[in-house]
Amino acid sequence: MRDVVIIGAGPAGLSAAIACRESDLDVLVIDEFPKPGGRLLGQLHQEPSGEWWNGIEETKALLAKAEKLNTTIQCEVSCHHLEKIEGGYIVHTNHGLFETKNVLLATGAAETAAPIPGWTLPGVMSIGAAQVMTNVHRVRVGNKGIIVGVNVLSAAIARELQLAGVGLHSMALPVSNPVTKNHAHPGKVMEGLVRIAHLAPSAFLRFGSKFAKAAWVRDLAVKFYPKGGVKMWGMPIHIRKAIVQINGTEKVESVTMCDLTPEGEVIPGTEKKIEVDFVCIAGGLYPLTELAAVIGCPFQYVEELGGHVPIHNEQMETPLEGLYVAGNITGIESAKVARAQGKLAGYSIAKQNENIQQAMQEVKAIREAATIQFHPEIEAGRQKVERAFHEYVVP
Repeated sequence: MRDVVIIGAGPAGLSAAIACRESDLDVLVIDEFPKPGGRLLGQLHQEPSGEWWNGIEETKALLAKAEKLNTTIQCEVSCHHLEKIEGGYIVHTNHGLFETKNVLLATGAAETAAPIPGWTLPGVMSIGAAQVMTNVHRVRVGNKGIIVGVNVLSAAIARELQLAGVGLHSMALPVSNPVTKNHAHPGKVMEGLVRIAHLAPSAFLRFGSKFAKAAWVRDLAVKFYPKGGVKMWGMPIHIRKAIVQINGTEKVESVTMCDLTPEGEVIPGTEKKIEVDFVCIAGGLYPLTELAAVIGCPFQYVEELGGHVPIHNEQMETPLEGLYVAGNITGIESAKVARAQGKLAGYSIAKQNENIQQAMQEVKAIREAATIQFHPEIEAGRQKVERAFHEYVVP
């Protein structure tokens, strides 16, 4: 029986494995992808300081540490079930069963679909798929495309596509429907847009980031939002325009764009066709929690963290003995936060009490210094989960 099986070889899983191996625990890391690194492999962006965050180089650094400690990492291994046994767990995979005293779930996040008429055509993909194809597999997704959905994720990946030489016409909102409602409302989108304004050389957005905390200022900004959009890295970002249809017979040929009122309603007669050969849909991220559900871990829905998350405490422990979580399964944040959480989880598994407090402070410091946040009020969301943990463990 192993000391710990870590499911997920992204920044959280690899960091946790390193911390566990430093205490000489018997560790197995598994991941369904052909190589370790997780979402890190597709990340490449410039931070406000001017420094570049290169996910491939960050992965290499983590792997070098893990390999130096003789960490066992197995890729192309899919886990489909967890079973509780006396003194531990059985991890069910396509490569057989693994018995372990502890399990760390570092499964990350998945993308939310945003359905639009025509979205099943070849050439339509999620924004995350475009990132992986471009930065990991070095496959050009198309010559000229448009991004549907304006949020932190789409803005970051749009820049990565530009750096790879992929042409982008613009970013616009999806047409409003029951699924896309919040992503299609200009006012709600503006709230998120001002949180990434410091990343772009736009006076309009910089103004918004400083003053648009007040609702009346946001409403004013939406009302007078330029018809031509606000340019970020030379690409127009529209929050008063929406994509109502993706057109084509055998593949994407164009999209139909229309103007919106400040409330997000389509203005009849403003439809316009734009020729593109690919479309990226950005519906946001949610924690990938199926394995936690399978084993019976209790959950709480926390909007600030991106959806349902396993209940856990500050040490990354769940109410189930021997089950730990780290990374985006606990809430949608940056790879830097996930890496710090993994380190903390590793110390918790190894019972390295002298390092746990320092690691907890490191997670908080990295969170506070984050360049961008996927959701507002992250700290409030974390506190909700921690309160739920203590109420569950000590009624």
